[in-house]
Amino acid sequence: DQLSSSVSTQSEVSLKTLPSLQKTPVFGAGTSSSKAVNLANLNHHVNFLAIHSSLLYAAVGDEINVYDITDNSLADTFNDDNAKQSTGTVKSLVFAAGKIFSAHQDGKIKVWILTDQKKHKLAATLPTLEDRMRNFIFPKNYTQIRRHRKKLSIEHYDAVSSLASFPSHHSIIASVSWDRSIKIWRGEENRCLESINRAHDDAINAVAISREGLIYTGSADRRIKVWKKEAKNYALIATLEKHKSAVNALALNPNDTVLFSGSCDRSVLVWEREDNANHMAATGALRGHTKAILCLISFNDLLMSGSADRTIRIWRRGFDGRYCWLAVLDGHQSPVKTLAAIAADGSVKIFSGGFGGEIKVWQVEV
Repeated sequence: DQLSSSVSTQSEVSLKTLPSLQKTPVFGAGTSSSKAVNLANLNHHVNFLAIHSSLLYAAVGDEINVYDITDNSLADTFNDDNAKQSTGTVKSLVFAAGKIFSAHQDGKIKVWILTDQKKHKLAATLPTLEDRMRNFIFPKNYTQIRRHRKKLSIEHYDAVSSLASFPSHHSIIASVSWDRSIKIWRGEENRCLESINRAHDDAINAVAISREGLIYTGSADRRIKVWKKEAKNYALIATLEKHKSAVNALALNPNDTVLFSGSCDRSVLVWEREDNANHMAATGALRGHTKAILCLISFNDLLMSGSADRTIRIWRRGFDGRYCWLAVLDGHQSPVKTLAAIAADGSVKIFSGGFGGEIKVWQVEV
């Protein structure tokens, strides 16, 4: 009876109740201002891209490819060669405590270190045996997952869909899962600090964390929830309800005052912090995609969205709170599942990955 919900490419009618925040494009559909290079054409979905130093990490099927972005060369490919069976698709990646954490379809989180030989080595699988031994004695440390089956609360029992690190505590990460739980981990010790079970009514697809430690989670139940550390544990402080279908992606702007959420309703909703409030209120929507939003990243004053319509849209916030649509990047042959970006000589270099196995590099003048 595992939850089968996941990030959906099914598109639903756009939300009409919120005003559109975009205004006239600065320059038209931006293929004229950008150029795409094919970095790779692979045989599996590209599920996630992340940049660390001068390396691009790509979650491709059950492997992780590492590219040197200075020359687009393949620097390493790694997975758990010693696993008796595949741990399933790699869903997400995050860097914390000097390590790389990967989230997997089978509910595991793997921890990798970069060796002096520039190769990646498996250091641990979460939860660790030590963590299990610490918890297994006490009945309160178990959660009911089926009528006659229990699991340790520190274990995910369905796909780990997303990972995020705490900007103010670089050694701590959060994981969210289709099992509807949120787990907090200390990366230095590879230890689970807290588990919030049944955090949503359906699979959790996305997580974002502010510098003050607020956790935002987006779910197939159409809700975004906001969690805050109070005394010892995290507590729910707000539920944001405007989407009419599954929430697939979340991103915070650089100063954490704006939250963006992408959904199957084809819109990116913009949430802004109300005065003297901890949570956000929806102020409008960014429209233009013709199918489900699958990924979002915020980079400086830009927002980038990838969609099942095979395009990437780039938006910029103006001083008046409205958004200029800067460009549409059109070149993928499949839904755009993941995005990453870096600054490059006065322009922005965008990396995009698709369900069809392609990784593209775009140089966009902004």
